[in-house]
Amino acid sequence: MEQKTAVVFPGMGPSNFSTVGRFMVLDPYARRRIATTDEVLGYSLLDRFYESDDDYSEYTQIAFLVNSVALADRAVAEGGMRADVCAGPSFGQKAAAYWAGSMDFGDVVRMTAELARCERDYFADQHTDVVTHSFVRVPEDRLQEYLDDLTRRGGWYDISGRLDRGFLMLSIRAGLLDELKQAISDMGGYSMYTMRPPVHAAIFDGLRRRAEESVIGRYAIEAPRMPVIADQDGRLVTTADDMQRMLLDTFDRPIDWPAMVATLIESGVKRMYITGPENLFRRVDCTRRNFEVVNVDPKAALRTLLTPA
Repeated sequence: MEQKTAVVFPGMGPSNFSTVGRFMVLDPYARRRIATTDEVLGYSLLDRFYESDDDYSEYTQIAFLVNSVALADRAVAEGGMRADVCAGPSFGQKAAAYWAGSMDFGDVVRMTAELARCERDYFADQHTDVVTHSFVRVPEDRLQEYLDDLTRRGGWYDISGRLDRGFLMLSIRAGLLDELKQAISDMGGYSMYTMRPPVHAAIFDGLRRRAEESVIGRYAIEAPRMPVIADQDGRLVTTADDMQRMLLDTFDRPIDWPAMVATLIESGVKRMYITGPENLFRRVDCTRRNFEVVNVDPKAALRTLLTPA
């Protein structure tokens, strides 16, 4: 089988101006994308992002999108990237929709801003007691025993993501978060971060309907020009309907990175460019074990920009 290359736009982690602002100011690819973004939105993204103190604000989300696409631009122009397959787990699917040719860049920027506001308004009065917690190195049999006991006690949970063996995202009532963290520690695991608002759980079907009616359903979405891998189950996205379904599934279905990895392997992918300000997907075992990973992030780009010719 022919050896192929994939571009992966990572899911979003906590981000702020102090960590990526210098890249955005200095990098020519970022500056070009920011200029288009400012024109589309009618305000200065850098100014709004600088003033934001929320790791998941509207402006932080747009900045993450812009940086991911700009880094892919850099990978093509400076690194010779020629991707055959595209993937974007969680938030990364927005950049993937653009890169694969399903949506115009300006539309993706507008959609990202509108979805951020849609989610903010939804979680202002819905599921206000739910958080999504990420953790690693937990034996899954012991975790299931804990979750079964939680269910017997009348507790609620939902798996919001599976990134590798023993590496999960779990949505749970905020009142049980301390108990969950202690249980993870007792199992020999390590708690990473907690997301507020939460993500990727079946009980957010109301958010899915609201997003479809008020945002996504209003945009022109075309069939991708290259294969895209859906982050919920690793299926290939090849039609406009498939693309819209993937964008909507993100609200009420968990991400499954190992399933995406399996499809990438089946597709003949050997090299993977991960373009975005992240340090997660490139580090998990199922990624490092199966691919030659080329990381294109703001820190690496800045080293290039600041190195004398």
